[in-house]
Amino acid sequence: MPPRAPEAPAPGTLLGPHYDHCFGCGPLVPSGLRMTVTAGEGLEVTAEFTVGADHQGGPGLAHGGLLTTALDETLGSLNWLLHAPAVTGRLETDFVRPVPVDSVLHIRARVTGVHGRKIYSAAEGRIGGPDGPVAIRAQALFVQVKLEHFTKHGRPEDIKQALDDPDLFKRARAFEVNP
Repeated sequence: MPPRAPEAPAPGTLLGPHYDHCFGCGPLVPSGLRMTVTAGEGLEVTAEFTVGADHQGGPGLAHGGLLTTALDETLGSLNWLLHAPAVTGRLETDFVRPVPVDSVLHIRARVTGVHGRKIYSAAEGRIGGPDGPVAIRAQALFVQVKLEHFTKHGRPEDIKQALDDPDLFKRARAFEVNP
């Protein structure tokens, strides 16, 4: 396991959105997840996501794809602790129990290993509190990439907007985790 990057936020620090237009954590997406992610000890983060009416799959229940997105967003935030831009290579999700609308999903994610450019991680989401019943679990593989990955493959106007942001921290954050 690599050490936590010296540039990583201190434990207890709210990470904030990595990009304002991110569906998972950005504040500018009306029906987005608007997740909050907090740096934990070592290579761990915690997150919260409130399931809203716009997030339904079956009547009154969270859509499984949205729950997977919440785990992907949380797992991607781990890369900020390593100070390593990375993208999701594989994400395997186990659905343990239904998550009702208006539930708060409490997610804990941790890095489980690193090998070369590969970052292995795991997460679980619990209903109603950090010690509530497990509703969803995931195992993921992230692959470290260079900034060019985003600038080459992203929509040019969005890349320009992110790179032109006068806030240096926000500009760097836009490309630090899996968008």
